[in-house]
Amino acid sequence: MKGTALITGASAGLGRDYARLFAADGNDVVLVARRRDRLEQLAGEIRSATSVATHVIAVDLAERGAARRIEAELHARGLTIDFLVNNAGFGTNGPFAAADLVKQLEMIQLNVTTLVELTRLVVPEMLARGRGRILNVGSTAGFQPGPFMAIYFATKAFVNSFSEALAYELAGTGVTATVSCPGATATEFAGHAGNADSWLFRMGAADSMAVAREGYAAMMAGTAMVVHGLTNKLSVQALRVSPRAAVRSIAARLNRS
Repeated sequence: MKGTALITGASAGLGRDYARLFAADGNDVVLVARRRDRLEQLAGEIRSATSVATHVIAVDLAERGAARRIEAELHARGLTIDFLVNNAGFGTNGPFAAADLVKQLEMIQLNVTTLVELTRLVVPEMLARGRGRILNVGSTAGFQPGPFMAIYFATKAFVNSFSEALAYELAGTGVTATVSCPGATATEFAGHAGNADSWLFRMGAADSMAVAREGYAAMMAGTAMVVHGLTNKLSVQALRVSPRAAVRSIAARLNRS
């Protein structure tokens, strides 16, 4: 299945890796993020290495109405989306009571609301064609509460749950939904979140392209969920039987910077 892939957060990290994977497989790509210079740089790299069409849409996905602006750009360019990768997201570190409320609400807007809006905008057209793939980037954080990253963990719990439910609803339609659940990954995320020196990242971070390859393969196979890495798989299973007080305590120790 070849087509056009829209990747959010394509300016760095997993988003950039997903864009490269789609292009390498002969799919046209729509690169979406806030930093136009980074998007243009990636677009130039892809154009020099492949013959696929590459489009850049620079928009701040943490702003209200971002999804509608993307939809308008797609219609203006005559583009139909066959693959949607909702990768954009960010986190912050520290006690909730001391957190910047505006930043926390922007996190919810980006990690949850824009993801839902973009998914809702493309799913009906995919269903009408009887084909399409959606990949939402969740997290192992979504399987537990996360003291000192309370809002981020909560947003990923939403993404994980929403994606699994959507996958069930889409079964048999030719359209699939997959949620990718990585743990700590070597991207710019930790630096921006302020938890690069936390125990979670000091214990080691997965290679970004390795995570992207596994998520990409799961999406193409129509798998509902993929948890990356044996340690993460075992940890997620342990969470199901561990006392919640212990889960909260361990997460707090891992997140505290």
